Amino acid sequence: MSAQYTVTATPQAEENGAVELAVASLPVSFGPASEASATAGDAAQISAIDGAAGWTTEAIKAIDGGASGIVVVNPVPESTAALLDAAEASGVAIILDQRWASNPGLAGAEDPVRSVAGRAAMLDSVATAAAGSDPERLLTEHLAAVVRVTGQLDALQVLRRGTHGYTVSGRLANGAPVSLQGVLSNSRPAGVDFRLYTDDGGVSIAVPEPLAAWPAEVRATGPQGEILLPTLYESAHRATWRRLKEHLDAGTLPSDLTAFARLTESIAHLY
Repeated sequence: MSAQYTVTATPQAEENGAVELAVASLPVSFGPASEASATAGDAAQISAIDGAAGWTTEAIKAIDGGASGIVVVNPVPESTAALLDAAEASGVAIILDQRWASNPGLAGAEDPVRSVAGRAAMLDSVATAAAGSDPERLLTEHLAAVVRVTGQLDALQVLRRGTHGYTVSGRLANGAPVSLQGVLSNSRPAGVDFRLYTDDGGVSIAVPEPLAAWPAEVRATGPQGEILLPTLYESAHRATWRRLKEHLDAGTLPSDLTAFARLTESIAHLY
């Protein structure tokens, strides 16, 4: 039987990442650090921190404090070079709990999307968040979800941005145009939708909020008709913690920071 790891979370990470709920759903794997342990000076093995500005510094502090694993909730773009060095030197697994990119349904979407990527005619994607949200943070969350299934995008360019959202253009690897729309509004549910069009069909993906009661949906359309891929009833938050446990048990380090460095570089070139 594998070990149970103790967890502590900052208040902001708990609020944005539903840490207590995710940990409670995996009781054999994780448990809250007890007050007695904290009083005795025994640090929790896993630290959950919010991804607001300065998160890489906070993560390094957690490593110095003896953490075996770190979960970062919705990180904003920052240089991860120093953190990556610290994590590799200490053997600490760092997992990014990203708003939509961490949804387990996207793993199943990678194959159908990339199998038709050479014939792609256009990718259209819309991300929605509540009015008053930070549009730049929304773009980070949006782009992270898109490149999870498409791979890197080329020629990214901001066409419009403001308090109500943004429009970003780009190109897929085969040169097909990409349109990313960000909408800050309370008139439609928060989430992100993808539509990849080909000459004979395409792939559509709908990803809800991490705490939503419904799962992501992936539909592939071709000459044979439309196929709904198997539905996974698991939130992005829970999938993140389950993935962390897999790396901890195996003694492996995830590639989240390396992938996020590429995302940060892409976003830096937009502004």
